[in-house]
Amino acid sequence: MLAQKRILLILGGGIAAFKSLDLIRRLRERGATVTPVLTRAAQEFVTPLSVSALAGEKVYTDLFDLTDEAEMGHIELSRSADLVVVAPATADLMAKMAQGHADDLASTLLLATDTPVLIAPAMNVRMWEHPATQRNLGLLQGDRVRIVGPNSGDMACGEFGPGRMSEPLEIVAAVEAALGGQGPLSGRRVLVTSGPTHEPIDPVRYIANRSSGAQGTAIAEALRDLGAEVVFVTGPASVPPPQGVALHRVETAREMRDAALAALPADAAVFAAAVADWRVTSASDSKMKKTKTGLPQLEFAENPDILAEVSGLAEGRPGLVVGFAAETDDVIENATAKRARKGCDWIVANDVSHATGIMGGSENDVTLIHADGAEDWPRMGKAEVAARLAERIAEAIGADKS
Repeated sequence: MLAQKRILLILGGGIAAFKSLDLIRRLRERGATVTPVLTRAAQEFVTPLSVSALAGEKVYTDLFDLTDEAEMGHIELSRSADLVVVAPATADLMAKMAQGHADDLASTLLLATDTPVLIAPAMNVRMWEHPATQRNLGLLQGDRVRIVGPNSGDMACGEFGPGRMSEPLEIVAAVEAALGGQGPLSGRRVLVTSGPTHEPIDPVRYIANRSSGAQGTAIAEALRDLGAEVVFVTGPASVPPPQGVALHRVETAREMRDAALAALPADAAVFAAAVADWRVTSASDSKMKKTKTGLPQLEFAENPDILAEVSGLAEGRPGLVVGFAAETDDVIENATAKRARKGCDWIVANDVSHATGIMGGSENDVTLIHADGAEDWPRMGKAEVAARLAERIAEAIGADKS
């Protein structure tokens, strides 16, 4: 519940602004007070009157409203809330936030605030995928701005892909996670990678593995529930992503590596993804056809070793780096060797041989390997494994003592 919590809600200019009307209703149902701020562009999609009626509060639109400046200056307004939420966060608003612009009320409030900020991006898929937007996203993550979404789906412009604003209830969950009290990981930022990677052979074929992403998702949820700010980088998993985290979807190992490095600095990093070891060096732009001359000849190259790279960072290395070792033979021996080879602090080892039914299943049977030895955990559900691991991480890095 959000009883007595004060939310400063900034609406950017996009068709997704209509979802923010429902978001206001959902927040108020949970007891929150919502103070709305509309950009000039947002007023082209929703009216101040409709927003005010739903919020039960005055709507702020103009930086140079002298009455407002006399009653509640923009500095006070920016700091009077428990959380600032930007929904929809357009490409323009994200750029202003990243670069520190302050040319209207919304951007000035965002620059002046010392309150935590959560954004829900919403824009055309091409705008979301543009290098400039992704650079700005990285800067915002570095500034510890929380991010929920965007989701993939049909766009109002007729295109399909990532860029849809998260649904109101997803944003509410992210708000609740951001204001969830002082858990043992409150003030800590944790990177989690999850799911498989897909390495293309041609437009319709790829190399992959059987990972469902269930364990990584459960870990992210457990860390979130302990108060951590979670950056979740996932390949094309078969399970829904967790709510209340900064979600980044990737396809290939190289994309996952770039997203993981962009998420740093972090207090801890958990590499639960099943990253493909190899990729095809020259994926075909067209579907490969059967021929009478024999089988196609594919050349492979090694993918980046994300765990080893992050573990070996001279600057910006997380205080705790946790890897996973999915093995089919000599599990403890191979996982112990992997920990030494990769340079990580812990390895979570599990037997994924066919007989165990673990890969893609609902349970896990793990051994936690660290500098002091190995801990055998009983077979349990993946959510229980995640909760136990999150508690161990909390013991290792603790809450922010500043």
